[in-house]
Amino acid sequence: MENSQVITEHMPIESAEEFIGLFGLREENIALFRAELGVDIQAGSGEIALSGDADKVELAKLTLEKMSEIIRRGETVDRTRIRYAIGLAEEGNADRIGEIMRDVIAITSRGRQVKCKTLGQRTYVDAIKQNTCTFAVGPAGTGKTYLAIAMAVVAMKNKEIERIILTRPAVEAGEKLGFLPGDLAQKVDPYLRPLYDALHEMLGLDAYQRLVERGAIEVAPLAYMRGRTLNDAFIILDEAQNTTSEQMKMFLTRMGMGSKMVITGDVTQIDLPIGKKSGLVEALEVLKGVEDIGIVRLTHRDVVRHELVQAIVKAYEKYALRNNDRRGPAPRP
Repeated sequence: MENSQVITEHMPIESAEEFIGLFGLREENIALFRAELGVDIQAGSGEIALSGDADKVELAKLTLEKMSEIIRRGETVDRTRIRYAIGLAEEGNADRIGEIMRDVIAITSRGRQVKCKTLGQRTYVDAIKQNTCTFAVGPAGTGKTYLAIAMAVVAMKNKEIERIILTRPAVEAGEKLGFLPGDLAQKVDPYLRPLYDALHEMLGLDAYQRLVERGAIEVAPLAYMRGRTLNDAFIILDEAQNTTSEQMKMFLTRMGMGSKMVITGDVTQIDLPIGKKSGLVEALEVLKGVEDIGIVRLTHRDVVRHELVQAIVKAYEKYALRNNDRRGPAPRP
């Protein structure tokens, strides 16, 4: 077989910081690289030696060089990012590894840079920029809501919009709303908590409260959107898989002049009564191909939480496929 001979390649490491960034403080990532890339890796003074099948060694060297470039930019590389970069390389996209975490999307209130950590996230952010209405469908942990809120805050700071409106349906995931204590506002507050948390991180609590008092930020249940026309606003509908067809149509027709909409959801996590069709699933069918509407599908590979979350999501995806789950993936656009 061509290029099947065993070879050894040497790759220089510029600094101890670069070595630690790649392989970890106790070299814990070397085993991960060995297992995922299928090559032997030996660390020496100022360089590493890669041994194995010629094709795999060349792929490993290219992957490590691209990862080193990211580290030299000052980025932190964790095991999830390592696996993602290796996956890109195996698909023939090693040249795109350098695009990971390159562009700064926003700056949080504490000065942390928000960046796209996967190519799927980058596609999502580009879709928001390019379209008036964007649908983002994917599992938990892919940054759907967080990146949308980051983009909304940036748009407000740039005076592209006058207000941010965040909403989600108050549908119980196995619990009953009526049993929660307090008035209606207190009852729906737990459903909106993830939106508050993201806003607080982006703006800081004081700035967030001032904007709420001015009416520049509104966080409300979806039912509060009925009968309104929303002009000059960045409107985010979260957990859209739990909308009914009527609610989704109502929401989409709230858009006014100078506004932008982002709809996020996970079609494998529908909490509607059995037999009730998700408004998100229907909208993806009805609106595919409509100009100025972007549809982005994120997968387990775009999960940016703990690497175990990625493994869990992937396992559930495989389970749904094997069992022809009734809430399997929606038709592709």
